[in-house]
Amino acid sequence: MPDVGSIAIVALIAVLAPIAAALIGRVIKIPLVVFEIVLGMLVGPSILGWVHPDGFLTALSNFGLVMLFFMAGNEINFSLFSGQLVKRASFGWLISLVLGVVIGIALAGGSLDGVYIGIALTSTALGTIMPILRDTGNLTTPFGRSVTAVGAVGEFGPLLAISIFLSGRQPGVATLILLAFVLISGLAIWFALRRPHQRLSELVRASLHTSGQFAVRLVLLVVIALVALSIALGLDMLLGAFAAGILSRALLKDVGEADKVTIERKLEAISFGFLVPIFFITTGITFDLDSLISDPQAVVLLPIFLVLLLVVRGIPGSFAAPPGAPFAERRSLALFAATGLPIIVAVTNIALDQHAMEAGTAAALVGAGMLAVLLFPLLALVGSSKHAHFAAALPE
Repeated sequence: MPDVGSIAIVALIAVLAPIAAALIGRVIKIPLVVFEIVLGMLVGPSILGWVHPDGFLTALSNFGLVMLFFMAGNEINFSLFSGQLVKRASFGWLISLVLGVVIGIALAGGSLDGVYIGIALTSTALGTIMPILRDTGNLTTPFGRSVTAVGAVGEFGPLLAISIFLSGRQPGVATLILLAFVLISGLAIWFALRRPHQRLSELVRASLHTSGQFAVRLVLLVVIALVALSIALGLDMLLGAFAAGILSRALLKDVGEADKVTIERKLEAISFGFLVPIFFITTGITFDLDSLISDPQAVVLLPIFLVLLLVVRGIPGSFAAPPGAPFAERRSLALFAATGLPIIVAVTNIALDQHAMEAGTAAALVGAGMLAVLLFPLLALVGSSKHAHFAAALPE
């Protein structure tokens, strides 16, 4: 049986976190996920010990992570990206991958376990950044398109690297399986984009405000199907979630704009109102604070990893800035690119399961990701005169 007390405390934190963010937001704007993680740490085994995650809470947390990546894929409008922008973003990520793996192996003393560290350092938390861009009205600006492109590559790239290098298979076999998944999902997206879906749109419209909720049910079916496919192929489930977001957007392309807005709000309510907070709160609950503070090396590694996120991911990410962009805009783009947490959590979990990383090192990496989510968006939005007005619209 699920631990009802733990579930109730998690639900309470999900309500208290926005209140705390709003109150402290009168002084300084801090992303909501920071409060969710910190409050989760407070009630978790490392501090108060009120919540001990069980199988049910872990399953909800995993579903929350899936929906976070689904929403990231669903909100990407590829028609806004030029070929050059995608090339610059991809080139920057490849530089990040080489830098990250080289530095990771050096930190691991020449061990291939450093590949885990390297891949974690190449991630960008697009699911965390997108709400900020959307709420500030900058999603479709040149700057917002650059951030979105960097974030998309910074989520999709590490997922590919995880599937190839961290799957436990030979890289050649893993690549073939990955190509099979890409082919299946790519064909589904291509088919959805090419064919008109008038009957589907009519069914969506007819049930949008009824108990049928066909659009929501269809989207969740797509998510579950592609996540199940990725798991069946031995790939990371987040790859399926990200692809599901893209496919869902393609399936609903012929739905009227007003109905699209309604559907997006319903999906946001399911994701950010229910499942995603559980993931971030559980991340705090399961954060191994004891391993971090009891290991002097881990304590030293935490600020090093924070700086490396900026060096490995941030600086190459700034290459995607619009041509002629001022230094302040490039600096903001670098800070957004270096904002990573969900993939860091996923990579460290894989490493711990395979006994390829010390608990203290994993805690230091996740801790650096937490600090990145706290500090980098604030510095990106507040520290630049060009983007200073964004700060007032940071999500609360």
